[in-house]
Amino acid sequence: TDSAVQKELRNQTPAPSAAQTSAPSKYHRTRSGGARDERYRSDIHTEAVQAALAKHKEQKMALPMPTKRRSTFVQSPADACTPPDTSSASEDEGSLRRQAALSAALQQSLQNAESWINRSIQGSSTSSSASSTLSHGEVKGTSGSLADVFANTRIENFSAPPDVTTTTSSSSSSSSIRPANIDLPPSGIVKGMHKGSNRSSLMDTADGVPVNSRVSTKIQQLLNTLKRPKRPPLKEFFVDDSEEIVEVPQPDPNQPKPEGRQMTPVKGEPLGVICNWPPALESALQRWGTTQAKCSCLTALDVTGKPVYTLTYGKLWSRSLKLAYTLLNKLGTKNEPVLKPGDRVALVYPNNDPVMFMVAFYGCLLAEVIPVPIEVPLTRKDAGGQQIGFLLGSCGIALALTSEVCLKGLPKTQNGEIVQFKGWPRLKWVVTDSKYLSKPPKDWQPHISPAGTEPAYIEYKTSKEGSVMGVTVSRLAMLSHCQALSQACNYSEGQTSSHDFLKCSVFGIDYFSFFFTFQNVMNKMHTISVPYSVMKTCPLSWVQRVHAHKAKVALVKCRDLHWAMMAHRDQRDVSLSSLRMLIVTDGANPWSVSSCDAFLSLFQSHGLKPEAICPCATSAEAMTVAIRRPGVPGAPLPGRAILSMNGLSYGVIRVNTEDKNSALTVQDVGHVMPGGMMCIVKPDGPPQLCKTDEIGEICVSSRTGGMMYFGLAGVTKNTFEVIPVNSAGSPVGDVPFIRSGLLGFVGPGSLVFVVGKMDGLLMVSGRRHNADDIVATGLAVESIKTVYRGRIAVFSVSVFYDERIVVVAEQRPDASEEDSFQWMSRVLQAIDSIHQVGVYCLALVPANTLPKTPLGGIHISQTKQLFLEGSLHPCNILMCPHTCVTNLPKPRQKQPGVGPASVMVGNLVAGKRIAQAAGRDLGQIEENDLVRKHQFLAEILQWRAQATPDHVLFMLLNAKGTTVCTASCLQLHKRAERIASVLGDKGHLNAGDNVVLLYPPGIELIAAFYGCLYAGCIPVTVRPPHAQNLTATLPTVRMIVDVSKAACILTTQTLMRLLRSREAAAAVDVKTWPTIIDTDDLPRKRLPQLYKPPTPEMLAYLDFSVSTTGMLTGVKMSHSAVNALCRAIKLQCELYSSRQIAICLDPYCGLGFALWCLCSVYSGHQSILIPPMELENNLFLWLTTVNQYKIRDTFCSYSVMELCTKGLGNQVEVLKTRGINLSCIRTCVVVAEERPRIALQQSFSKLFKDIGLSPRAVSTTFGSRVNVAICLQVTLMNLVIRFHRTQSLLKVVIVNPETKGPVGDSHLGEIWVNSPHTASGYYTIYDSETLQADHFNTRLSFGDAAQTLWARTGYLGFVRRTELTAATGERHDALYVVGALDETLELRGLRYHPIDIETSVSRIHRSIAECAVFTWTNLLVVVVELCGSEQEALDLVPLVTNVVLEEHYLIVGVVVVVDPGVIPINSRGEKQRMHLRDSFLADQLDPIYVAYNM
Repeated sequence: TDSAVQKELRNQTPAPSAAQTSAPSKYHRTRSGGARDERYRSDIHTEAVQAALAKHKEQKMALPMPTKRRSTFVQSPADACTPPDTSSASEDEGSLRRQAALSAALQQSLQNAESWINRSIQGSSTSSSASSTLSHGEVKGTSGSLADVFANTRIENFSAPPDVTTTTSSSSSSSSIRPANIDLPPSGIVKGMHKGSNRSSLMDTADGVPVNSRVSTKIQQLLNTLKRPKRPPLKEFFVDDSEEIVEVPQPDPNQPKPEGRQMTPVKGEPLGVICNWPPALESALQRWGTTQAKCSCLTALDVTGKPVYTLTYGKLWSRSLKLAYTLLNKLGTKNEPVLKPGDRVALVYPNNDPVMFMVAFYGCLLAEVIPVPIEVPLTRKDAGGQQIGFLLGSCGIALALTSEVCLKGLPKTQNGEIVQFKGWPRLKWVVTDSKYLSKPPKDWQPHISPAGTEPAYIEYKTSKEGSVMGVTVSRLAMLSHCQALSQACNYSEGQTSSHDFLKCSVFGIDYFSFFFTFQNVMNKMHTISVPYSVMKTCPLSWVQRVHAHKAKVALVKCRDLHWAMMAHRDQRDVSLSSLRMLIVTDGANPWSVSSCDAFLSLFQSHGLKPEAICPCATSAEAMTVAIRRPGVPGAPLPGRAILSMNGLSYGVIRVNTEDKNSALTVQDVGHVMPGGMMCIVKPDGPPQLCKTDEIGEICVSSRTGGMMYFGLAGVTKNTFEVIPVNSAGSPVGDVPFIRSGLLGFVGPGSLVFVVGKMDGLLMVSGRRHNADDIVATGLAVESIKTVYRGRIAVFSVSVFYDERIVVVAEQRPDASEEDSFQWMSRVLQAIDSIHQVGVYCLALVPANTLPKTPLGGIHISQTKQLFLEGSLHPCNILMCPHTCVTNLPKPRQKQPGVGPASVMVGNLVAGKRIAQAAGRDLGQIEENDLVRKHQFLAEILQWRAQATPDHVLFMLLNAKGTTVCTASCLQLHKRAERIASVLGDKGHLNAGDNVVLLYPPGIELIAAFYGCLYAGCIPVTVRPPHAQNLTATLPTVRMIVDVSKAACILTTQTLMRLLRSREAAAAVDVKTWPTIIDTDDLPRKRLPQLYKPPTPEMLAYLDFSVSTTGMLTGVKMSHSAVNALCRAIKLQCELYSSRQIAICLDPYCGLGFALWCLCSVYSGHQSILIPPMELENNLFLWLTTVNQYKIRDTFCSYSVMELCTKGLGNQVEVLKTRGINLSCIRTCVVVAEERPRIALQQSFSKLFKDIGLSPRAVSTTFGSRVNVAICLQVTLMNLVIRFHRTQSLLKVVIVNPETKGPVGDSHLGEIWVNSPHTASGYYTIYDSETLQADHFNTRLSFGDAAQTLWARTGYLGFVRRTELTAATGERHDALYVVGALDETLELRGLRYHPIDIETSVSRIHRSIAECAVFTWTNLLVVVVELCGSEQEALDLVPLVTNVVLEEHYLIVGVVVVVDPGVIPINSRGEKQRMHLRDSFLADQLDPIYVAYNM
């Protein structure tokens, strides 16, 4: 086919050139390009959508396009990809068909590159009083990449400041040029933003690194789109009660309300009485099968559309008889038959084999077993197959009837057995081909009783949630249904014999097929069945059959009408004048009207009579709800209802006047069935009758409907036994009605109109939207290159107390990122304009990956399930939570703190005890006299070297667990002396100079520390750079060396070479290092005398550390503080010379350093040192050491605990066989400067409980930069945080950080401490004096403790009385730590701790390895490390957004998916969120995907 023609056909614009393609096979090929959904075709609607989009173009605004790593989603070239399903409209029944012939002008305007970059998603109702125009320079040139277009586009219409998260309006809109407040770490030098830069924004982040990046540009664009006011303004209240935490949108006072009177049920005409009507359907078959055996009953077509076999009434009767006899008598023994009357059997026949199906169906009826027709299963895990299995199980089905051909095609195992389908009961398969059936003996007759309420067959239906229910139809209903239809369609038996009746559709499951299976037998008609597979290859086949057989009635779907229109040029000479009724079975679809109109206008010239088109409405429960009767030639055609979509969303009928764009045109589906009655009830709550101008669920009462859902009594009552009530709630009549599942109303002249289905109902913020209408709008947005027309699913998910709309479509393999993004943003705009509702998430998945129903449509409930569990694998996603989520609580206002006036006598604040706690006083405890004499650690070491020279203080282990090095008191003392003399000789240092110690964890580090004390120098321990990663680790070393103004560096030879290497030179300036001394080979030289500090307030050492916020802080520790710290630890942990403790943590700062270097010398116990990095080579090292030495107390870091938990999780048995037993451990303490990681501790405790670890042994310490050991040994667990026993001699008070006044018991505030071992100050921070005073020597603003000097820890927490008693006999006060103050995120006036949000996010998907959050210009940014396949990256975006919204009431602004290991972590295993933020803004993360939530 020439390519122009292909294109023409794909765009579906009828043009003469298309006439060249005549061979039917070509349709199949060309149409597959356009896979359309023609059920939703409406030119009026298409024009409306275009008008709405044109309106949007005037308000220009740049949308940030998601960033995607190129390698991630490599699409295969177009020709290598098969389009979804073989046919274009593979889409059948469940899927969507709709044409959108766009005018050329529109297409052109949309292809203009600029036009879509600057389009806003502004809603039609955003009128803003203070509309100020911000224009700062237009962008020059057209730039295809959205990233480069900085938000210099004009922004019309906004009156809110850029802080998206609050709703206060600001008078000055100039602030919106810059982000409102930039969160930066406190130490940073902020240079601000350069307003002048035109193309890109240049910012400086905390480290003074200029950022010139795509990311910041996009965030600015995102902020610009978020400045628009949301549609419903938030009310000004906030209630702190979980039930009432949500903002309830107040109903719009102008919303339309129903005004009519209450409707009265509408009756159909009475059922006529026909004298020779058979008493049961089986009797009719017997009558025709014996008296009119030669009459044709059913003609089947082959794949090319030629008749291949005709079943006569005689054959149908004799074969059904054989099958009935076989089922009852030949499948078992005489005494134990396999089937008894009333049992259920499954019928499994393909839809292109109507003959076998019909024989099997009537065979079952004659045998009085109940058939349950189901589709042929294609794979072991069909979409929805498990639910079908549930239905089979609940019906107690053990037998499946099928044809030989079908049986051969079922999936088999290796040994040739049929596979066990997922969720199905074990089935026996019975082949019903004639040759396998036994002929009944002459005297055998089936038992045919008059039709009663016993079940005849079960038809299954899938509910909105995906569960499958079996609608049971009685024999009486089946008979009455035939009678009612015969009357409605004006058959009388005299005419019938000549009738040809054409059924074009799937034979089998769809209820209509049943309906004519009975109808034709009842009235002795001849049916020609055109299966779906024939329609796919030859779309005109049904029209040709009508012509060839002069058929009187045809049964079709909108899709068949549409396909016939596409192909009709091939057939000039067909005539449809014989048709008396063209029954449109999906007339209940409100979008069917345009298909009917178009078909009529095309085929009227071929003899089609306008009055012959008869739409009807059906449902599984109520069978035929209404059908339009064939009209009288020349009579006026029934009118149309043009309804306002806005009115429909409030459930009222309003003729559309306001805005022609949002109108829905519906046609009637005729009158109620003869003998039936209909009423409309409210769709939710009790079945109250609607008013005459109100939309509700259609209910029918007649003998022709279903009787129950098989085996589900509860649901049955609510569906099949509904008694309507009036507005007062009292029942109207006593006739039970059946809910049809259709939404609609009864119009003038008792005509029934259907506007949608209950299953497609989306209730968003109190308004009802119909999934079909939203699909229709999405399809009206021309998508030539982006998505497959028929493959769109719309459903709602419940997030944060409301339903949210999700749209999922299949993307074409050749679609470009830009095209997809453009199409997506336009769909959002169109839905926003026409339905006034926001879409929460729009996802595109690769072609052919949505789960299919058996007939090729989209399996909606399965798609929704995949979406919610994160296994849909989208290739493009756009989320708009900012637009949709309008029920967030109002941002909280600052509460006034407790003022001095409310402090009452005796430590009460506003009626509460002041939150303070104190450790026990050390004064009462007598210590070793010798230790009390010495005020300095250096003196204690000298004393130990004389008193117990051979007592081993330290043992260092390697990965094998062998001791590599030990140090006794004397050895350590001697080594320290030599180092001190080297410092004097080589370094020419004076007392008070700072010396950087750069050593791997070990005894050399300890010796160097004491060497410095002996020489009077101030040691600064620094973690050595990592040889493999110099660029990242060396700058920190350099920074500490510079900040501490070190006069000299002590290190090993290896590290010395590394510091001066060429690789190091690439990272830092190696020429300016201070003197570097290696201590590997020391001269045997003694110091003439050891230095003794004049007072204990002199500096002992500097403790430098990088906090989690990325700040480098150095803390000054005096000799008295060191002494007090060691003394407190000694008492708290009961340390003395005969004890051994095992230490597995980094020895460079904080409590880790104190335990590694100081405590053994002070207390004289033996420390077994295990460098954490050795664990990477031998995970068992730490635990085997503890077991080997029977250690009572061990200290570790979180990273060590995590290594053991993750690495040894599945090796507990191995540990047992090695004889490892941890029952010796009394305390296992995690050393950290953060809130305890409860989950990790619990999993560690649970895991090793089996090898004797006591659950009470695991505990945490808590320290901060101000005071390294505030709490040691947590003794009790609590789910929020941990109880801490406060350190000896330490006082704690909880203070409001803003007012600096104390807060009440159990109230959250900053933890302030007063103790002898508090550090004496920060070491050189930029404006150090004020900071120093503020952090280390602060007074409370009021209260009786105002005389004490306190040090601020920078951590939030609270104090609470417990039931435990302290040593003094009073109740014990426990300190709870919540998290660092400078890490908290201030959003919506509330304080959030990153760890809480991260914990929520880490739980949502198995592929999330790690997660970190930070804020940027009031947007919450969530970074997740993906450890699964990159396909899963986009699955995480909606899950992250949902969980943060549900659990923290926050809208995520940006979701960044990165590779494992990207989130920087410091030596203590804490996340460096600020470094991460800087890397993100500087565009250095190489993320897999960045999603900007609109």
